[in-house]
Amino acid sequence: MDRPLEPLWRGLLVYRVLTLVSTSVFVLVSLREYAHPLGAGLVVAVMVVWTVVTGFAYFPRRDGPDRRGTVAAVDLVVTAGVMLTTPVVQSPAQLAGDTPLMGSIWTPGAALALAIAFGLRGGLVGALVVSAALVAVTLTSGPMTLVDLADVQLLVLAGLTVGFCSGVLRRSAERVRAAVAEQAAATERERLARSIHDGVLQVLAHVRRRGAELGGGAGELGTLAGEQEVALRTLLTSGTAAVDGGGRRDVAAALRTLASTRVSVSAPAHPLDLPARVVDDLLGVVGAALANTAVHVGVDAPAWVFVEDLGDEVEISVRDEGPGIPDGRLAEAEAQGRLGVAASMRGRVRDLGGTIACDTAVDRGTEWIIRVPREVATA
Repeated sequence: MDRPLEPLWRGLLVYRVLTLVSTSVFVLVSLREYAHPLGAGLVVAVMVVWTVVTGFAYFPRRDGPDRRGTVAAVDLVVTAGVMLTTPVVQSPAQLAGDTPLMGSIWTPGAALALAIAFGLRGGLVGALVVSAALVAVTLTSGPMTLVDLADVQLLVLAGLTVGFCSGVLRRSAERVRAAVAEQAAATERERLARSIHDGVLQVLAHVRRRGAELGGGAGELGTLAGEQEVALRTLLTSGTAAVDGGGRRDVAAALRTLASTRVSVSAPAHPLDLPARVVDDLLGVVGAALANTAVHVGVDAPAWVFVEDLGDEVEISVRDEGPGIPDGRLAEAEAQGRLGVAASMRGRVRDLGGTIACDTAVDRGTEWIIRVPREVATA
């Protein structure tokens, strides 16, 4: 699915070749009727050469750059030029009669090429340009007829239809690529789960509990062990949110992976895309907050993570129902050099250009509120 539009490009090539043969035969058979037979022959020669050129250009090497959009734009200019030679090479009788314009049914190929390359908008622009050339040539010999208007309608419908199909194929290919990537990630997680014995998680849980019991520096180590335990369990169970081609991840989907029997995550259904580095840092901050809850409130203590889209900001709050933190306790810990919260959480958020606040009091739990500006985070 690297090039999902290849069937459309092949169909376009077949269309161009068949219509070129038909148009060339018609011109050559009635060549004596033209006001300038040599000019008509030269126009047919240009069409033949250009069909060969675009035939190669629309099928580039797999390891080469894809310039088919640019070629399609040039194709439109060449096609319009072929059509505009009609008043010069055709005789007055041909212009007044039912003789097709120069290029005839070969000319819609340029509009179809733009539709394949750029979707609906490309198809519409291509159809309008070809239709404009058709109208300009028709008006040189008289007023527009219902047949001419029908031709314009068919051009626009063809451009829109092929453009729509092009967009559908692109989106389908993206979905298939995402599904394949997710399947590969799931397979890798299964491999890691087999490779990493559950004893690693048990050791981290033991270090977390003993650290909480001993306090002091051991307590900080226990907090870090708890954070890594959460991260490792998340990796083995659900993995991380996928990174798109622009290096961005859905922070809402990433935080949902932290959900467990004790952790509830509420996030918007629509994606909240941020640079992958920013999402990683926010996951670390939330993981640290959850680890603190496990250490200071209890291993099975419930916690809640809320994600909100504020338009120009993303707000994440982490709440628990623990005993709360006495006034001045965080500042005291920081003054004593116990920088677990200050460095791991506040430092990360500050580096993202955001803010973090702790709403807590004795006997009413703790809530960490993290806000990151989407513009700053993107920059």
